[in-house]
Amino acid sequence: MHEISLLENVLEILLEYAESQDFTQVKKVCLEVGQLSSIETDALRFGFDVVMKNTLAENAELEIIIAEGLGICQQCKKMVNIQALHDPCPLCGHADVKVAQGMDMKIKDLIVI
Repeated sequence: MHEISLLENVLEILLEYAESQDFTQVKKVCLEVGQLSSIETDALRFGFDVVMKNTLAENAELEIIIAEGLGICQQCKKMVNIQALHDPCPLCGHADVKVAQGMDMKIKDLIVI
């Protein structure tokens, strides 16, 4: 379950932010997870409290926003929605669609005190 290591990385970022931004508690973490990222949001929810236990983010609320998959068709040059990696262009059917959005996870917002 690589979601636990992703959450450990989130905690490291929170600790760095806390030091540089001078806050002591995280009340809410909003993560944006790409639809094409292969990250299991249920596993993130399950592991969040475990990873954040006894830290500045203990008892923090987790919000997850799904970023849609977008790609640029290399044939028709249009930006298109894609549901999975290697989906053909829904407009022209061409197989070469370069992913433009939806492969990553990022901290979108924090509420801290």
